[in-house]
Order: sequence, then structure tokens, then C-alpha cells
Amino acid sequence: MPELSLLLIFIPTWLLVSISPGLCMSLAMTLGMTVGYKKTLWMMLGELIGVAVVGILSVIGVAQFILAYPDVFFYAKIVGGLYIVYVGVCTMKTPVQLAQYDLKQIKTITPLALFNNGFMTAILNPKGWAFMVSLLPPLFEPNKSLTLQLSVFISIILISEFISMSMYATGGKGLSHWLNKNDKVHYINRVGGTLLIAVGVWLAFS
Repeated sequence: MPELSLLLIFIPTWLLVSISPGLCMSLAMTLGMTVGYKKTLWMMLGELIGVAVVGILSVIGVAQFILAYPDVFFYAKIVGGLYIVYVGVCTMKTPVQLAQYDLKQIKTITPLALFNNGFMTAILNPKGWAFMVSLLPPLFEPNKSLTLQLSVFISIILISEFISMSMYATGGKGLSHWLNKNDKVHYINRVGGTLLIAVGVWLAFS
């Protein structure tokens, strides 16, 4: 089981990262307005499975390398922590825009196509891979169960993603308007970026 202090930082950080407008959140919002929440669940299911696959493969791949070269773990934590700090700074400065989709085409899309759309969006997202590889492996403690730690972190990530996509799918235009009013999108980015920096510093120097 991961340390409680780490979870208390990781959970709100990932929640804020998840809720920030992006490709999946934009798609969830658009689908929620055009085909309804129930049908949007197919896309959400595909996205969640894709995110889980990316997270598991990222951790297992890096973990195998660390097991083969134990001394690398120390330096991996420092490099990973510093990279997360860099991602946090970029998150604070980067403006976010909602993606646009062809509403007529989405209205006729099938459940299988929705599932595949969500899955492939998660799998083919290079930023998702980079973020998972840099953030997750340094959080793991070699002397504890990899399976248990991985289960906890992936569960947190999936719950956060599901909550965020559900908010966009059910909130639709209202949520989009609220986020963009008074620069709330950038406010979320600043808070999320600050938490990422805190996680990165904690990892690098713990």
C-alpha cells in the first residue's frame, strides 16, 4: 500500500489534471450534448481501459528495468521528479482549448465506434504515455507489493477520469461556460500545476 502522505498529494493532483479540458473531456462533453450520457458511456469505457493499459505497461516496463538495475531506481526518482516539476510548470503556463467535432457525424456513431474512439484516443496519446512513464514508476516502493501499489494508483486514476468525463458529459455547455468564465480553466491549471510541482519535488528529494 502506498504511503498515505503520497496519496494525499496524488489524489487531488490527478483529479485536477483529469478535469482540465482536453481531448477526452471535449469528446465527452460533445457526446453528452448530442447522443446522451448513456451512449457516451461506451466512449468512456474505451478511454478508461486505454488509460489502464497505458498505466500498467508504463509501470511494468520501467519496473522490469529497475529490477534489472537496482541502482538506477535512485536516479530514476530524481529524474522523474524533476520532469514532473517541469510538467507542472508547463501546465501552469499552457492555455487549454476545447476541441471541436463534427456533430452530425457523432450523432450516427455506433457504440462499438464510440468504444474504439475512446480506447484509441487513450492508447495513441503520446502525452499520456510520457506522463505515465515519468509520474508513476518513481512513486513505487521496491520493498512493497508492485501489484497492490499498481492497483491503488490505477484505481485512483480511473475513478478520477470517470468522474471528470461524467461531469463533462452531463454538464455539457454549462460546464464549458463555467470553466471558461473568469479564467477558471487557467485557475485549475495553476492549481494542478502547483500540485504536480509539489509531487515532483517530493519524489526527487524523498
